[in-house]
Amino acid sequence: MDDIEVPQYFICPISLQIMKDPVTAVTGITYDRESIEHWLFSGRNTTCPVTKQTLPKDSDLTPNHTLRRLIQAWCTANASYGIDRIPTPKPPLNKVHVLKLIHDLWVPQLQFKTLKKMEALAAENERNRRFMVEAGAAKAMVSLIITCFKKGQKTGLEEALSVLHLIWIPMAETKLLVMENYDLITSITWILGCEMDNHVAVKIHAVIVLKMIVDVANSNLLERLKPELFKGIIQILRDRISQQATKAALHVLLEAGPYGRNRMKIVEAGAVSKLIELELGTPDNRTTELIFGVLDNLCSCADGRAQLLGHAGGIAVVSTRILRVSPAADDRAIHILESISKFSGTKEVLHEMLRVGAVSKLCMVLQADCAAYLKEKARKILRLHSDVWKKSPCFSVNLSRNPR
Repeated sequence: MDDIEVPQYFICPISLQIMKDPVTAVTGITYDRESIEHWLFSGRNTTCPVTKQTLPKDSDLTPNHTLRRLIQAWCTANASYGIDRIPTPKPPLNKVHVLKLIHDLWVPQLQFKTLKKMEALAAENERNRRFMVEAGAAKAMVSLIITCFKKGQKTGLEEALSVLHLIWIPMAETKLLVMENYDLITSITWILGCEMDNHVAVKIHAVIVLKMIVDVANSNLLERLKPELFKGIIQILRDRISQQATKAALHVLLEAGPYGRNRMKIVEAGAVSKLIELELGTPDNRTTELIFGVLDNLCSCADGRAQLLGHAGGIAVVSTRILRVSPAADDRAIHILESISKFSGTKEVLHEMLRVGAVSKLCMVLQADCAAYLKEKARKILRLHSDVWKKSPCFSVNLSRNPR
């Protein structure tokens, strides 16, 4: 292909590649459909890339059939140079087509096939997802998931959750959809506790959808979460079915923790020991930040601290990660140690902190290049129990001086 010159008007101004589906914008400039739609829908741009004129997202993109035929003919004529023929593009999805698919969802013999079609369309491109949202596909998926729960039907759940995940857009309509359908959370709870043939894929989608629900839910909804939901989330962490599912589950625990009695429900579900074991597996930095965020929440209550202290690796794993992961992880880890030393600082606990290196790590924080407020937190912890720890070699640090 290097030996042949491609006509300039065959080239998309955005991708600089031969156009496969040329469309003309209202500004008169022709682009490849995939490129201009990505520019408008994914890139959050509002202008024509060439003319810089305003180009509304809902403006029509007119197929340039003549140019497409010219490109196809040129590709065929130059096949000997290794140029593949551009196939005729499929007609783009429109709102009428989506409404027909939504109707077919409720025809039993068409339901599964329709779900597969909708999943493929949603995965294809941003334009399809936009039309599906506008046509009410998200509401249809929520209704279908709730109906499956009420009927005990498992077929189609994976696809329905996948479509909802793909087309989910956090906005006012989505918040209203969640608030009006508390049964959706009940349905997700049921799914997480279900045994089914494709349980791994279904539960990955379910916990990701749950994360998205929690992100838009109000406090009234979050305060009503059931213990069974947290048990299902802890099972996701226990099974380690995927990194994405693990992070989504941790995110749910982090966001739900501060509301109502959720902390106690999470503790009672066995979260603390599972989080420690997960951290002992040396996860990536973001996962560690999430784990420490949840542990910090749970250690604000006595039962949470008791479970952390009851685990042989509890204090050790928290202190070991300080200064090794990120400032966010340092903040959470030091706050956990502060809660332990302030509210659960028995002689045994304080000697354990000394033995596993927590005291040494706090002393290192005073010398490290980190935020002043973290140094001050570490200094307060060390001063609080200086009478117990004063024989430690790290106490050669002058605790009375101001943090650097």
